[in-house]
Amino acid sequence: MDPPSPCPPPPTRHPMITRNQNGTRRPKVYNATIAPEEIEPTSFTIASKFPDWRKAMNIELIALVKNGTWTLVPPTKSMNIIGCKWVYRIKQKADGTLDCYKARLVAKGYNQQEGLDYNETFSPVIKPTTIRIVLSIALSNDWPIR
Repeated sequence: MDPPSPCPPPPTRHPMITRNQNGTRRPKVYNATIAPEEIEPTSFTIASKFPDWRKAMNIELIALVKNGTWTLVPPTKSMNIIGCKWVYRIKQKADGTLDCYKARLVAKGYNQQEGLDYNETFSPVIKPTTIRIVLSIALSNDWPIR
């Protein structure tokens, strides 16, 4: 028995030649004008070196304390202690200019165990389009809105 012959290449469907077919690559462009404080840090150590990021972290901590986000309690041996980390984002305006530095302190929730660290989670999120739809249905049916 003869071995099967290889399949012929599929016919070209269009005459366009891609960069990959042509063997050329787009050059990588690096913007050397970006200041270090305009790059989102990946760790607290990096972020703490810049006053704008320190200010953003301070604002976040003040907001968490003001809202009574947590209550400190002495740990027991049966407690699963959950760590936290900082997440940094640079917010931009519509025209691409810098709007503000945003720092969030988030829990490392992947270490939690249901029933031990938490009983339930509830995070209501609603989109503005949903509100508009519900209001328009209520108005068109003369339903009372409270």
